[in-house]
Amino acid sequence: MIGTTGLHGLRIDCIVGIHPHERETRQAVNVDIELDYDFATAASADAIAGAVDYTGVASEVTALAERREFQLIETMAEESAALLFARFPQARRVRIEIRKPAAVPAATSAFVRVERTRP
Repeated sequence: MIGTTGLHGLRIDCIVGIHPHERETRQAVNVDIELDYDFATAASADAIAGAVDYTGVASEVTALAERREFQLIETMAEESAALLFARFPQARRVRIEIRKPAAVPAATSAFVRVERTRP
């Protein structure tokens, strides 16, 4: 019973970017995360123990972004996917989109999107 859980529009205020002003001031990035996993255990027990806890997902990705102060959102996406596989062993596939609203003034946001399958 494969299903998807996740978060849309997780706001993280962090240092991210290559320009000097981006290295000095936190800016918002918006993150969408989807994790595919087998819902059978969680659904039959109606218990969080068998589920991917999306509160934990939010905490892990937020802490990583705040700690690492990435230069590239590409790196943030790759490391976030690897972290989610490490922390949530039931996850079979991870999709992450990171949007940086302040990156290009004429655009709503710049973004990267990755999809990774557990090796």
